[in-house]
Amino acid sequence: MSGVTLLDEPFDLDADRLKEECGVFGILGHEDASALTALGLHALQHRGQEAAGIVTFDRDQFRAERHLGLVGDHFSNADTINRLSGRAAIGHVRYSTSGEPVLRNVQPLFAELEGGGIAICHNGHFTNAMTLRKQLIMDGAICQSTSDSEVVLQLLARSREKKIVDRFIDAIRQMEGAYALVALTAKKLIGARDPLGIRPLVLGDLNGAPVLASETCALDIIGATFIREVENGEVIVCTPGGIESFFPFGKRPARPDIFEYVYFSRPDSVLGGRSVYDVRKKFGRELARESTVDADVVVPVPDSGVPAAIGYSQESGIPFELGIIRNHYVGRTFIEPTQAIRTLGVKLKHSANRSQIEGKRVVLVDDSLVRGTTSVKIVQMIREAGAREVHFRLSSPPIKHSDYYGIDTPVREKLLAAKYNLDEMKSYIGADSLAFLSIDGIYRAMGFDGRNNAAPQFTDHCFTGDYPTPLTDLSEDHDMARPPRLVEVQ
Repeated sequence: MSGVTLLDEPFDLDADRLKEECGVFGILGHEDASALTALGLHALQHRGQEAAGIVTFDRDQFRAERHLGLVGDHFSNADTINRLSGRAAIGHVRYSTSGEPVLRNVQPLFAELEGGGIAICHNGHFTNAMTLRKQLIMDGAICQSTSDSEVVLQLLARSREKKIVDRFIDAIRQMEGAYALVALTAKKLIGARDPLGIRPLVLGDLNGAPVLASETCALDIIGATFIREVENGEVIVCTPGGIESFFPFGKRPARPDIFEYVYFSRPDSVLGGRSVYDVRKKFGRELARESTVDADVVVPVPDSGVPAAIGYSQESGIPFELGIIRNHYVGRTFIEPTQAIRTLGVKLKHSANRSQIEGKRVVLVDDSLVRGTTSVKIVQMIREAGAREVHFRLSSPPIKHSDYYGIDTPVREKLLAAKYNLDEMKSYIGADSLAFLSIDGIYRAMGFDGRNNAAPQFTDHCFTGDYPTPLTDLSEDHDMARPPRLVEVQ
C-alpha cells in the first residue's frame, strides 16, 4: 500500500463520522409551547443525540427538564409536557463538542440575574470560551458546568448594562467563533447568529407565535410558516408586541458553513434559500462530471450518500441501486466483547444487497471521508458480495483540517486526508479508484463559478484550513486535556 499502514485502533462505526453539533428551538406565546418544542427537537434530533432539555416560563416561574438521552426517551409523555407549563419555551439537543456529556452540561442553562431569570442554549462553539472562562474564574466567578455556553451567562451577569437585551449584546460582543443562540426571559424570546452566519438559525410563525429553530424541518413538523433566516450578526428580539432586530456587529458578508449542505442539515431543510436535498444531488452531478468511470451500478452508502448518488447516477447515466441496506434498529450500546466481533460491526448497520452487486463494477458514493475506517469495511463488504470493481467517490473535498466551530472532528493526525495522498488513501480503503469533489466543484454546485479565494462565499475550513475567525483558545496556554474537577456518576 505504498507504505500506508492501517490506523492502529478498533473499528468503531460511529466514531468514523463527523459528529453533529447541536440544535436549538424556541417559541413564544403559544399554549402548547412545551409540546411544540418537544416536536421541534424531534425534528432536530440528527444534530445531537447525547442529551435534550426544555425550559418554559408560565407567568410566575421558569420550569426545566434536562436529561441525557434522546428526545423521545424523555419528552414523549403527557406528564412531562404538563410539568413544563407555560406559553413560552426553548429547547436544545446536544452533542458535546465542549464539556463532558453529563447532566450539568445539558442545555438550556439557566441563571438568575439582577433583572430576572434567563435560560439560554446554543449551537456552535466559542473559540475564546476557555480564555474567557479562565479570566472569569480568576476574577471570582463560580462555574457550575464545563460547557462554553455558561460563559455567556457569566458575561450577562457581569454586564453593567441595564436592559436585558443590552446585556445580551454586551456578552456576545465578547465571544468569538460560531454560534446560533436562543434565550428566554420572562417577557422575551431572543435569538442571535454569529457575525458570519456560520451556524444556521431561522424564524417562523405559528398562528402569530414567533418560532426560532436551527433548521426549517423543525418548523415543518409543527406546521409553522417559514418567515426568513436570521441574518448573520443579527440579534432578534421577540415579544408579545412584535419583533425587533439589532445588528451590533454591523453588516458584513455572510460565510455559512458549507458542511451544513454536505452533511449536517436534514435533507428536507431549506438553507440559504436552497433545498439541502437538491444541493446534495448537485454535488453528485458535479462529482460525476469531474470523475467519470466505466461502471455498471451506482450504490450510495446509506443514508448520507443517497442524494449525491442519485445525482451521480442521473449525470453519468449509470443505474442507481440500493446495493447496501441499512439496519435502522441498531442502538449505540451493542456489546462488542472481542476484537473479532468488533470487526463485524459494520454489518450491524450496513448489509450488502448481493443481487445488485455480484459481478458488477460498483461506484460507491458517500458524502465525506473522515478517518477511513468505515470505508475500509464497506469496500471489503462490497467485494465479498461479488463486485468485480469498487470505485469510491466522495461528494465533498478531502477533509484535511480539524473544526473548531461546533463539529467534533478528530485531531488532524487522525484525518485520513491529512496523513496520506490520494493514491495512499485509495490503497488504504482498498478501492480500485478514489475521487473527491474538488473545492471549485462544490462551489459550482452551489451556483458559483468557483471559490472566491479573496472573499470566500462559505466557511470551508475543514477542506482549506481557512478559518474565518480568531482561534484564541488554541493560541493561549490552556491545558486542553485537563480532566473535569467533578465527575458525575450516572
